[in-house]
Amino acid sequence: MYDFGDGNGAVEARRHSNGGGIVALTATVADTAYIGKDARVFGNAKVSGNAQVFENSWVFGDAQVFGNSKVSGKAHVYGHTEVFGKAHVFGKAQVYGNTQIYGNAEVFEHAEISGYANVYENAQIFGDAEVSENASIHGDSLVFGNARIYGDTEIYGDTKVSSDMSGNEQIPSV
Repeated sequence: MYDFGDGNGAVEARRHSNGGGIVALTATVADTAYIGKDARVFGNAKVSGNAQVFENSWVFGDAQVFGNSKVSGKAHVYGHTEVFGKAHVFGKAQVYGNTQIYGNAEVFEHAEISGYANVYENAQIFGDAEVSENASIHGDSLVFGNARIYGDTEIYGDTKVSSDMSGNEQIPSV
C-alpha cells in the first residue's frame, strides 16, 4: 500500500522491476519502460515502450507516456496528456488536460501546458511560459519567459516568443 498524496489515500502499489519506482496497481507500466526509484506512476496512467520516468517526476490520471519519451526532474504529467516520440518533459514543468507533447519537443523549467494544446517537432517551451486552450507550437519555435499563448494560436517555423499571444493568430518565422 502506498499513499500518492492525491486524496485517494493508500492504494495497492509495487516497485517497478526496471528502476524501482512506485507504480499503483491501477496504472499500466510495460517491463520495457524505466521508472526510476523516486518516480511515481498512479491513477490510470500508462507508460510503455522505452519511455523513462525518473527523478521525482509523477505520471498520473489518464496520462500516457510512450515511445522513447522522458519525464524527469519534478515534472508532473497528468489528465489525458500524451507524451511520445522523443519528447522530454522535465524540471518543474506541468503538462495536463488533453495535451500532446511529441516529436523532439521539450517542455521544461516551470512551463505549463494545458487544455488541448499541442507541442511538437523541435519546439521548446520553458521559463514560466504557459501554452493552453487550442494553441499549437511546432517547428523550431521557442516559447519562453512569461509568455502566455492561448486560444487558437499557432506558432511555427524558427519563431521565438516571449510575450502573450491569443486568438486566431498564426505566427511563422520571418
